[in-house]
Amino acid sequence: MKKLALLISFVAMVLFSGCASTTQSGVVGADRSQLFTVGEAEMDQSAAVAYKQIIAKANHDKVLNTNATETARVRQIASRLIKQVGVFRKDALKWNWQVNVINDPTINAWCMPGGRIVVYTGIIDKLKLTDAELAAIVGHEMSHALREHSREQASSDQLKNVGIFTVSQVAGLGDLGASALNMAAQYTFTLPFSRTHETEADLMGVELMARAGYDPRAAINVWEKMNKLNESHPLKFMSTHPSNEDRIADLKEVMPKVLPLYEAAARNK
Repeated sequence: MKKLALLISFVAMVLFSGCASTTQSGVVGADRSQLFTVGEAEMDQSAAVAYKQIIAKANHDKVLNTNATETARVRQIASRLIKQVGVFRKDALKWNWQVNVINDPTINAWCMPGGRIVVYTGIIDKLKLTDAELAAIVGHEMSHALREHSREQASSDQLKNVGIFTVSQVAGLGDLGASALNMAAQYTFTLPFSRTHETEADLMGVELMARAGYDPRAAINVWEKMNKLNESHPLKFMSTHPSNEDRIADLKEVMPKVLPLYEAAARNK
């Protein structure tokens, strides 16, 4: 009974002490309750160090912001999106947003915690992105940072690797218990969160771009282009993300909510 009481106490502490939503919902409803055990300051400090190292290496390798016109284009698009982040969280308006372009064929872009953005030339060139399509990608990556998906995933990993082992020991389950609980965590925390994160970032991203005056329907174009590219050159990250068809369906479903924002922004230019 004592072990069971300790188990219940531990689970209650984990599940309820760190639950919150990092953002306001916006029109797309981005207000899912999130579980955090890793501190915001800790994650931000880690991101600051990592970003500095990545930018320094790119600069050393002479692949950082090599095309002034393209860099200005990416930064201008990002600037318009950044002005809209207050709809999800006011504090993000004061983040030290950084935007850099790395000359690399990688089809990728990302935004570290705290608003540290990198766009690779590969995704711009290979998808032949319009400004609105590029806004969809940058807005998507910014949304990961706004929702603190990295910290959420780190917290879930911490729960799996440390907390779950503790639970199994308290419950008297030993290594078998830890293994079984890790299997559950694989489906409860890892894969669902990864796909949930991507869907949230898709939806928040189209709201950001619509409010910034970019046609949100361009986000659908991005995934249609990605589909064609994936047919000829399979992309590794696709295996853990929602299918492009699902993403396109979700984006089409949310269009009635975000198109009026785009139309209002266009009228107010």
